[in-house]
Amino acid sequence: MNEYIDDFSNHLREAIEIANNTSLTSCTKEIRNVLICGLGGSGIGGTIVSDIISPKVNIPITSTKDYSVPNFVNEHTLVIANSYSGNTEETLYALEKCQAKGAEIAVITSGGKLKVIADKNKYNKIIIPGNQPPRAMFGYAFTELFFMLHHYRIIDDSFKTDFDKAITLIDSEKANIQKQAISLAKKMHKQTPVIYVANGFEGVAVRFRQQLNENSKMLCWHHVVPEMNHNELLGWRTNINDLAVVYFRNKSDYNRNQIRMDINKKVISKFTENITQIWSKGDSLIENSLYHINLGDWVSWYLSVMNNVDAIEIDVIDFLKGELAKV
Repeated sequence: MNEYIDDFSNHLREAIEIANNTSLTSCTKEIRNVLICGLGGSGIGGTIVSDIISPKVNIPITSTKDYSVPNFVNEHTLVIANSYSGNTEETLYALEKCQAKGAEIAVITSGGKLKVIADKNKYNKIIIPGNQPPRAMFGYAFTELFFMLHHYRIIDDSFKTDFDKAITLIDSEKANIQKQAISLAKKMHKQTPVIYVANGFEGVAVRFRQQLNENSKMLCWHHVVPEMNHNELLGWRTNINDLAVVYFRNKSDYNRNQIRMDINKKVISKFTENITQIWSKGDSLIENSLYHINLGDWVSWYLSVMNNVDAIEIDVIDFLKGELAKV
């Protein structure tokens, strides 16, 4: 897994090259909303993309991680089915329902049933390299989502500059990112991680949580400011020695949320000393997000080593899929 994480910036470069070399068909429909279907390592990209672009676009961007789809889906909906393997059960069920509603369909996958469906129906598709752990290939599908949205004129092409800057940032900061990751992993070892972010970065927090679940084989939780100020903050009442709190912070966070996070830290510090703040670098939401994602991925890898577990192994998920296949 560490090889994939170390190669993250190259994944982004290759994804850009793939998109630039892919021919897509023009759409004559008026797109009034967007639905991104996907789960796990594929689905989280849709959540983060929605976080990044929703404040800038004039139509709703929604993601689904289920068999069902929102009732608003119709012929004016752009549906992007995003499944790395192309065989994700829930995504295929959701896609079938979107087809029945006459939606505009686009696909991002490495193959499987989803590619077969795209070929048969002549859907726009971007094909990414296959046969790897889906979560390790996050950089590919995440990047292609932006290119697909740009093709449908949902976003402008400014994201391309942001990706170029993000790649340069991750390369130049590699040693510093790994240094921070080792330090944070040590503080999280044999602890339950608690991840806090400001609104607009929940997808990044979920990605970090998922990586700790899958790579480090650890339970953890996350919450978002300001929402957690209205509930979870009250849960901090007694000294707790087995929690490791991390704030993923950004200069772009809304100023009132910045103040809230500073106050939160003061409250929580009364009950635990194990608090870390990680500030992203970069000038765009894409740079900020990819910085945190790469750092979080490294933390999950270092923790897998400390926990003496195989970061790639997903036996219990394979068991679940096997049992579902019997029904």
